[in-house]
Amino acid sequence: MPAALMAQNEEDTENGVMSLAGKEGFTIGTKKGDFVFKPYMMVQTTAQYNYYDDEGLDKAYNQDNVANSGFAIPYAIIGFTGKAYDKVTFNVSMNAAASGANILQQAWLDVKLKNEVAFRVGKFKTPFSHAYLTTLGETLLPQLPTSLTASVIMPYSLNAVTPNIGTGFDLGVEMHGLLGGKIGYEVGIFNGTGSAVNNATKTFSDDWHIPSLLYAGRITFMPKGVMPATQGNPDRLHEDKWMLGLSTSMNVESENESTNDYRAGLEFAMLKNKLYIAAEAYYMHVGFTKRQKIDKTFNYLGGYVQGGYFVAPRLQLVARYDFMDRNGTDAKGFLNIPAVGFNYFFKGCGLKLQGMYQYTARSGHATQLDRDNDDLGLTTHSATFLLQYCF
Repeated sequence: MPAALMAQNEEDTENGVMSLAGKEGFTIGTKKGDFVFKPYMMVQTTAQYNYYDDEGLDKAYNQDNVANSGFAIPYAIIGFTGKAYDKVTFNVSMNAAASGANILQQAWLDVKLKNEVAFRVGKFKTPFSHAYLTTLGETLLPQLPTSLTASVIMPYSLNAVTPNIGTGFDLGVEMHGLLGGKIGYEVGIFNGTGSAVNNATKTFSDDWHIPSLLYAGRITFMPKGVMPATQGNPDRLHEDKWMLGLSTSMNVESENESTNDYRAGLEFAMLKNKLYIAAEAYYMHVGFTKRQKIDKTFNYLGGYVQGGYFVAPRLQLVARYDFMDRNGTDAKGFLNIPAVGFNYFFKGCGLKLQGMYQYTARSGHATQLDRDNDDLGLTTHSATFLLQYCF
C-alpha cells in the first residue's frame, strides 16, 4: 500500500481526539481508496496552580492550601484511525500518560449500513453531554465543567460510590445515524463502569431484575447540517451551524452498596463564523439499592454557559459560567464557578496554547458547615496553561 499526502474527509478521520477535516496529512491507502489508514498523535502538557480553602485541611499534618500544582501531562495519545470498504470505520488510541485500564483511551469499530443506520462497538464516548462529545483537542477550556466532573455530596458514608453527572468513555454497543441530514440519534448499552474498567464485571440487578448496565440515548436537531464537534478552530471561521440536543441515561447497579442513577440533559451549541456559543443543563436522580436500607432519594442539577470569539485569526478569547447544585435540591446552597481564558493557535505547526483562570464560589447555604462541605476537594482558585501538539 503506497503512502500518500491527501486531503481527508471528516468521516475518514473521526477519532474524538483531534479534527483533521480539510487538512492534509500522512495517510496509507490503497489505490482504489477502499482502505485508508491514518496515524495521529496528541500531546498535552500543563502548568497548574491550585489553591484550596482551609476546610478539610489539617494544619497539624502540614497540609497546605496550595496543592496539586506544578507540571503535568494529562494526555500523551498515539492512535490510528481509518476506513475499510466504505462500511467499516475503526479507531484505536493509547494514552501513555494514564495508568491501568485508562491507558486504552478508546478502541472501536463502526459498521455503517447506510447514513440512517450504523453500529459502533468497543470503548468510546457515551451519548451524553456536548462538553464530553467535543473533540478532545478542540475544547474551549483546558478543564471540563466542574458540574460534570465533580462527585456529588450525600449525607451518608455508607454508599460505596458517589457518582458524578458526566459519564464519559465506556465499553458498550451503540446504534446511531443521521435522518434527513438534520436529525442525529444515538442509542446504546454500556457497562456503566467508566473508562477505568476494560473488563466485563457486571451482573443482574436484584432490585429491578434487569442487567446492571448503563442504558443511554441522545437525539440532536441540526437544521443546517451536521454540527462539527469543535469549540474553536481557526480553519473553520466560516461555519454557520447550530444544534439542539436531548439526552437521557439510566445506570442500573446490582444489589450492593451503590446507587441507581438516572440522568437527563439538554444542550445547545452554535458556530457562527468567529463566534462559538454553547449551553447545557443536566439533572441526575440518585436512588440507593435496597441493601442500603435508605429510602431517601437525591436530585442534582448542573449546567453551564460558555462562549468564544476569535478577536484575531488565531486568537480566541473565551469565558464560561458553571453552576452546580452539588449537595442536592433538598439542601440549600449551590456552587458558582466562573472561568475566563484564551486559545492561541500557532500557524502551520499543530501547536495550540490554552490558558484559563477559574474561581469556585458558594452561595445560599443554610449553615457554615454546609458551605464548607459543599466545595470539599474542589479548588477555590485554579490557573492552568496548556500547550498542545497534534499530528
